[in-house]
Amino acid sequence: MKHFKSLGALHAEYGFKPPAHPLLALYRCNQQCSIGGSEFTTDFYNIGFKKLKAGVFLYGRTRYDHDNGTMSFVKPRQVIEMRNLEMEEDGFIISFHEDFLNGHALHAEIKKYSFFEYESNEALHLTAQEERIIWDLYEKIALEYSQHLDDFSRDIILTHIDSILKYSHRFYKRQFIHRVGASGKFVSKFNESLASYFANGHLQEKGLPTVKLMADTLHLSPRYLSDVLKQETGKTALELIHLFLMSEAKNLLTSSDTSVSEIAYTLGFENLPYFSRLFKKEVGITPVQYKKHSLTLA
Repeated sequence: MKHFKSLGALHAEYGFKPPAHPLLALYRCNQQCSIGGSEFTTDFYNIGFKKLKAGVFLYGRTRYDHDNGTMSFVKPRQVIEMRNLEMEEDGFIISFHEDFLNGHALHAEIKKYSFFEYESNEALHLTAQEERIIWDLYEKIALEYSQHLDDFSRDIILTHIDSILKYSHRFYKRQFIHRVGASGKFVSKFNESLASYFANGHLQEKGLPTVKLMADTLHLSPRYLSDVLKQETGKTALELIHLFLMSEAKNLLTSSDTSVSEIAYTLGFENLPYFSRLFKKEVGITPVQYKKHSLTLA
């Protein structure tokens, strides 16, 4: 698999003219937009907008399967494949090397945008109005990029990129609400999966359920699952897993004569101190204290 450390190397490989800036490149996709015919990785961030009609576009190991006004976000060293893409309308890709962010506030801020961790089937779908906002910001970047780059150019361009990311974060919030309305509460499906995992004895066989395991069950990426649950419930997937486990623990501590260590094992905890710390964090007292308290109330 090819890995490109520089935009210049990628351009040379696929016959593009050299980028106007060594750390930044803009690609305007007029109906056709392909980079390479096989998988590759880079040291760049990529922000793309496209209306795909045909071809193959994969990142995060899943297939892009949307055809209207969709944005994608790819982080450095994520596997990408773009082959024989045909667009319904024009699209664009903004590629910038991670070093382009050095010394700028966006270097830290960009790590907070969890949609760079999403899979391609969780790309952002834009409304017509949202498309206009994103295109306006792209055109401002393109205008600055096409002129003679000076001491102000990087800051201006990164300001517009930051605006694209902030708007995208807002638009994803809207998409979460819409998706929940269309497909029902994610937290219900999530809790059903947890209950099934517990009922089928997987806690003892496979150990504690992880966010990745639950995400795989629901055919989502871990970050997308956590973000949509956070939007819906105010809690992340990991926090909901902990709440579920502690709810089961309280039930067993109240209704069972088994020891705390046996209950911890039943719930998939191999480490008793970890179980006790987590229980105290969520409940406020230790499992032993809770068990004693429940016995006094019996």
